[in-house]
Amino acid sequence: MLNFVLKRIAATIPVMFIVAVGVFLLLRLTPGDPASILAGDAASAENVAEIRAALGLSEPLTTQFGLWIGHVLGGDLGQSYYYKAPVSELIAHRIEPTFALSLFSIVLAVCFAVPLGVLAAWRQGGWLDRALMSFSVLGFSIPSFVLGYMLIWLVSMKLGWLPVQGYRRLSDGVGPFFYHLILPSLTLSIVYIALIARVTRASVQEVLSQDHVRTARSKGLTEMRVLIVHALSNAAVPIVTVIGIGIALLMGGVVVTESVYGIPGLGRLTVDAVLARDFPTVQGVILFFSMVYVLINLLVDLSYLLLDPRIRY
Repeated sequence: MLNFVLKRIAATIPVMFIVAVGVFLLLRLTPGDPASILAGDAASAENVAEIRAALGLSEPLTTQFGLWIGHVLGGDLGQSYYYKAPVSELIAHRIEPTFALSLFSIVLAVCFAVPLGVLAAWRQGGWLDRALMSFSVLGFSIPSFVLGYMLIWLVSMKLGWLPVQGYRRLSDGVGPFFYHLILPSLTLSIVYIALIARVTRASVQEVLSQDHVRTARSKGLTEMRVLIVHALSNAAVPIVTVIGIGIALLMGGVVVTESVYGIPGLGRLTVDAVLARDFPTVQGVILFFSMVYVLINLLVDLSYLLLDPRIRY
C-alpha cells in the first residue's frame, strides 16, 4: 500500500502543474486589466503602465509564469494586488469559515442521505421510495443560490428563526458558531443529500437481491441487522465514492453559498479576487482547492482497502 500512496502522490505533480498552467493562462487571456482597476477610472495611460511594470505584468507570459511558479515551489503564493497582503495569509485567515461550512454540510448530507437511501431500497416501490426519487429530482433541479434565497425568505425573514447573513467564528462561542452555520449548511447540503441518497438506494437495492442477503434472512436475523451488516457494508464502496465526489464538489458550491450568506470564506475571497482581477489570490486559492481535491481522492481510494478486502493495489 505504501507504493500505491507514493505513486498517487507522484501522480499529483503533473496534475498540479497542468492546473497551474491552466489557471495562469485563463486569467491572463480573459478581458480585464488589474493595473487599470488598481489605478482607477481617472488614471492616465502612463499611470497604468507604471502599475503594470511594478506588478510585472508587462513581462512576457513565459517570464511571468516562470517567476510565479518558482515562488510557488518555494512556498510563496505571492502578494495580493487588491488586499496588499500575502496570499498564504489570506487563505489561512479565510479557511475556517469554508472548512466549517463544508464539513457541517457534508456531515448533514451523509447523516440524512444514507439512512434515507437504505430505507428507500428496503421499501422499493413504496411511498418512501417514490418520495425520495421526487426529492432527488427536485434537489438537482434547484440551483443553490435560488434555494438559499428561498430559505432566507422563509426561515429568516418570515419565521425569524435564523439570521439572514453573517458568520461567527468558533472562538466567539459554540452556540453563535452553529447558529449562523445552520442555514447556509442546509442550503449547500440539499443537492448532496439528493445525490448520496440516490446512489445509496441503488447500491443497497442491488445488494439486497444477492444470495448472501437471502441466506442471512433465512437464518432469522433481524431486518435491521441484514440492512446494516449485510447490505450497507457491502454497498459501501460506491457510497463512499460519491461522498468523496460530493466533498470535492462542495468546493465549488461554497463560492455561491458564501456569497449569498455573506460568509467571509475562501469562496467569497475567490469572487472578490476575480472581480478585482487579483491574479495571485485567484491562482493561490485555486491551487489550494486543487490540492484538497487530490487529497480527498487519495483518501477515498485508500478507504476501499478497509471497506472491501478483495480490493488490492
